[in-house]
Amino acid sequence: MQASIATATHNPHQLTIEPFAGTVTVRFSDAIVAATDRAKVLREEGYEPVFYIPFDDIYFDLFEKTNTTTKSPSKGTASYWRVHAVGSAADDFMWAYETPQAGARAIARHGAFDPDKARIDVDPLEDKRHTPHVLE
Repeated sequence: MQASIATATHNPHQLTIEPFAGTVTVRFSDAIVAATDRAKVLREEGYEPVFYIPFDDIYFDLFEKTNTTTKSPSKGTASYWRVHAVGSAADDFMWAYETPQAGARAIARHGAFDPDKARIDVDPLEDKRHTPHVLE
């Protein structure tokens, strides 16, 4: 699958969005709030990579949408959600670009999580072509 790349004259940051080969699990207060083997990773120049999880793999019964929004010239307007789990809560724990700009359409209906509030476990698939194997 080919990565979608967005470049805009008004935004110096280049985006790449690619499928992630492996699993991503998101936890809050010892509760799994999202888990998938269909994550996408967004890379933006000058920022750490961000994993986006399909809405179908997020446990929305633990979330409540807030009034918080932010704007990105390359991605669009982000909406935010509060999480409630195991007797704890955190505001603006998850965000999503529900109607992203053209170059970021691959992350529509996907959520990302604040790494300062979430525990995000990433388990890449083994690349058997580049892993040495010992013959017995």
